[in-house]
Amino acid sequence: MAADAFSLLSEPIRRYIHEKRWTKLRPIQHSAIRYILGDNDNYILAARTASGKTEAAFLPILSSVDFSSEGIQVLYISPLIALINDQFARVEDLCKYMDVPVTKWHGEANRAAKDRILKEPRGIVLITPESLEAMFVTKPYNVTYLFSNLKFVVIDEIHSFIGTDRGIQLKSILYRLQEKNGTPFRIIGLSATIGDYDEAKKITGNEARTKVLLDRSKKPLHTEFRYFDGKDETELPPDLIKDIYRHVHANKTLIFPNSRGRVEEVAVKLKKISERVGGHGNFFAHHSSIDKGIREYVEFFAKNSQRENFSISCTSTLELGIDIGSVDEIIQVDATHSVSSLIQRAGRSGRKNEEESNLTLYATSPWSMLQALACWSLYEKDCIESPDIVERPYDILAHQALSIIKGHNGIDYRVLIEKLSSNFAFRNIQRSEIAEIIDYFIGIDFIEKIGHELIVGIEGERIVNNREFFSTFEREINFNVVHNSKVIGNLPFTPQVQSDNNILLAAKIWKIVEVDTEAGKIFVVPALDGKKPTFIGSGVNVHPLIHGEMFRILFSDEEFSVLDEKSNQALKELRKDFRPMSIQNPTTERPLLCMNNRSIIHLFAGTKVTETLRYLMSKRNISALITNNGCSMELSDMDESNSLAIWHSLLLLKDDLDSLLYSSLEETPHLIHIPKWGKHLPEKYKVALIKQKTFDFEGTFQFIANTKLVTTKVLRS
Repeated sequence: MAADAFSLLSEPIRRYIHEKRWTKLRPIQHSAIRYILGDNDNYILAARTASGKTEAAFLPILSSVDFSSEGIQVLYISPLIALINDQFARVEDLCKYMDVPVTKWHGEANRAAKDRILKEPRGIVLITPESLEAMFVTKPYNVTYLFSNLKFVVIDEIHSFIGTDRGIQLKSILYRLQEKNGTPFRIIGLSATIGDYDEAKKITGNEARTKVLLDRSKKPLHTEFRYFDGKDETELPPDLIKDIYRHVHANKTLIFPNSRGRVEEVAVKLKKISERVGGHGNFFAHHSSIDKGIREYVEFFAKNSQRENFSISCTSTLELGIDIGSVDEIIQVDATHSVSSLIQRAGRSGRKNEEESNLTLYATSPWSMLQALACWSLYEKDCIESPDIVERPYDILAHQALSIIKGHNGIDYRVLIEKLSSNFAFRNIQRSEIAEIIDYFIGIDFIEKIGHELIVGIEGERIVNNREFFSTFEREINFNVVHNSKVIGNLPFTPQVQSDNNILLAAKIWKIVEVDTEAGKIFVVPALDGKKPTFIGSGVNVHPLIHGEMFRILFSDEEFSVLDEKSNQALKELRKDFRPMSIQNPTTERPLLCMNNRSIIHLFAGTKVTETLRYLMSKRNISALITNNGCSMELSDMDESNSLAIWHSLLLLKDDLDSLLYSSLEETPHLIHIPKWGKHLPEKYKVALIKQKTFDFEGTFQFIANTKLVTTKVLRS
């Protein structure tokens, strides 16, 4: 045990460590204890999954805080309720020698426990940003009463907030929380996957007083790629499912497909194979559409199944740090959409006794295999994609304006402007712009002005009093799925939700017998007809870093020992297709493939740039089809000269961009995504948000200007 760090801890914490029979502190714990107890700065603790980051934060915090002081002393903020529920027992165990109460505070938490902490505010509270927002709006007195003497705020999985609307909301809440506090509290952020440490430091509001403690040690990762050609895109290849079963039947495994539909398909088919061969029945599905009670049972079973093997097919619901015990292997079905996800998922295995992590990546197309290989290659190089940053979040500012007015039960116009302009979440928004948005809200009755006093207007009350007000993300319209009067989960309401269709949910196949749109219910019975179930995927952004690595791999001779024979052959075939495209400089050149009267531009520029290019093409009346996992764009009725002319002409749209977006908002608003709170803003601010969040015009124009299209002609299509 490192005596210098251990000796700094309080006696109860040293006793806790002795009882746990720890032989040594982990590197991130050793550093965190020394630094957090050595000064008054904020810290970002960055270390791989299962490296003891939670303890690294709480050991020094519990050793330094006087919990006999009035009010809540430590606030733990998590992106997930499930993570709060999981960490609750862990933090409570740490506090058992100190008589420090630990309280969960979220929509599903015990009401009696909340009432107790309101009567006598002490100890530690675990909360989500949305629950904290709700407290500011509906019970602002509680915020002051509970948190005006805070010493520490711990932000778990801080990377999940960077570059997101939730992150901007969290920054604003932290500023508002600091306003309530008598003295500055310190912020400790935890993460295994940060792509931009400068942006992580900005969440604290004081980059100069925020330091990063980085543990670069990596756990050994055994990786294997398996390839099965998925010619039928509606279902996974049967041989792939059989191969997964051979991997998982005698192990504890997590399987990550890329959609809820695929999650259900994998769980159902593995269970059927196991039933046929007399194997165990512990095959589960875990995603946000499954009832909370069922999800919690799956987590409990996994964490407590010391002698039983299991397989959980899941979405990102099990990607973050929820403790489900020891897992032997991670299966990824088709490529992850980010390096960060790959790191989080791979780190879920081998957590016991620092064992090697085991990762098997399945691919069903050459392009999925190439993307998976690029993510793995970047992971090996310690490269994580940086987040998209919104410099002027007008929509979240508007949301926070309503929140502040409601929470204050009315506020002076000038005071509101001052509060918003001094809030570090909105440091790049001008006071004049803030005033313009407030005045617009007054005009549409979101805000009512009485003299200098602002209150929430009639239309604003309708929004603020809705439960959805507390979150920055839009929720899907979900219907409860009901069998024999019991809710088994929920599904987004789509055109595929129709009577007589079969669906996958909770690792079973169901037949829809009735859809009650007024009640928001889908009534089902077990499906016995063998009809293929319906499932739906969703699109996501892939970072330019990943597309760039895919392009580099295509034009390199690098060999990868992790590829099986079929994966290697798929890569060879892709390389064979691209080698005739005479690319001399992969940094500045991209292939233009011309065949008959059709052109394909292989962009490899990231999904956001590709989608922006498609929008710009549409303004030239060119129909563009995005293919090859978002890497390529196909233009119909375009020969070589037309394609090159169009490519260069897109730069001319730069000066007319605002007018193009205004016309799009007027003519085809359903085709442009506007963020949740941006829909309420004046048109000019909608356009500004679209330019920042929906598209990447700056990056796209720069890409066009710096990229030369190298033509290859093909005689046949």
